[in-house]
Amino acid sequence: MTGRKPQKPQTILLVTGLSGAGKSTVLKTLEDMGWEAVDNFPIRLAGPLLDIPTTGGRSGPAVPLALGFDSRTRGFKVEQLIKQIKTLQKNPQLNIMTMFLDCAGMEIERRYAETRRRHPLAQDRPAIDGIGLERMMMEPLRRWAETVIDTTRLSANDLQADIRERFSAQVAGHSTVTVTSFGFSRGVPHNADLVFDLRFLRNPHWDNILRPMTGLDPEVSAYVEADPEYDEAIAKIKDLLGFLLPLYDSQGKAYVNIAFGCTGGRHRSVHVAEEFGKWLRDEGFSPTVVHRNLTSRPVDALEGPANGANTKKTRRGGKST
Repeated sequence: MTGRKPQKPQTILLVTGLSGAGKSTVLKTLEDMGWEAVDNFPIRLAGPLLDIPTTGGRSGPAVPLALGFDSRTRGFKVEQLIKQIKTLQKNPQLNIMTMFLDCAGMEIERRYAETRRRHPLAQDRPAIDGIGLERMMMEPLRRWAETVIDTTRLSANDLQADIRERFSAQVAGHSTVTVTSFGFSRGVPHNADLVFDLRFLRNPHWDNILRPMTGLDPEVSAYVEADPEYDEAIAKIKDLLGFLLPLYDSQGKAYVNIAFGCTGGRHRSVHVAEEFGKWLRDEGFSPTVVHRNLTSRPVDALEGPANGANTKKTRRGGKST
C-alpha cells in the first residue's frame, strides 16, 4: 500500500471536424476558460505529452487539456486515429471526450471566401471541392465522436457561449476583477469598464486634519461613511455589481475593471475601493485593488469648491446658490 489518495482523472477533449467549422474558436474559448489547448496536435504524441505514470497520478489538480486536430494534422489517417484514441481511453487516469465540429458546405465556402484563405485540400481548385473531399475523409470520425456540434447557423459568439455552457463545470472561476481608485482631476482610467463617481460624498480634503491623510486611514473612512448618502449609495452599487458580474462571467469577459473616482483620488475613492475589494472577496472573487492617485500631492485648486452639508442642503431645498 502506498497510501496515495486516488487522483481525479485527467480530462482531455479531442476537438476535430471540418476545416472552417470553428475548431480554432473552440480551442481559444477553452484556453480563456483555463484549459491547456494545443492545435494541430498528432494524437500519437498524446501519451508522451501527458507523461502520466502507470503506477500513480500527477501531484496536484490536473488542468483540463484540449487537443485539436483535423485533416491538416501531420500523419492524419482516420482509422489509425480512432485506434489511438481507443487505446488512450483504456487508461483509467484519463477522461477522454471527442467533439466533432460540422458545418454545411456552402457556409464553409462563404467563410473561406470572406477570409480570403484557401481551403487546405483545395489549393488549386474551388473550395467546395476540398470541402467535399474533407467531409468524406472525416465522416468516420463524425460517426464515432461523442459530441457533434453543427456550426452552420452559429456565429462565433454563439459557439463560444455554447462551449462555455458545456464545459463551465470543468474549470471554476470568475472574470479577473480590478478595483481602481482615481481622481477625476487627473483623468479617468483608460481601461475602466464601470466608473462610479463619488463626488456627491462630502470631501475630507476640506478638513484640515484629514487633508494629509488618505482613504486608508480610519479617520477618513469614518468621515466618508458618516455622509448621510453613503449607506444607500453603496448598497445600490453593490446591488448593480451583484447583477452585472455574473453576466460578465457567463459571457466570458476575462477582465473587468471597476473604477471609483473622487476629485483628487486620495480620500473618498480610496476608501470605497478598499470596501468593495473586501466585499468582492466575500462574494468569491479575487480582486486586485489599485490606488492610482494615492500618493498624489493634495492641491486645493484641483478639489474645487468645498462640498458637504451646505451643498447638499441647497440641493435638497431645490434652490440654487
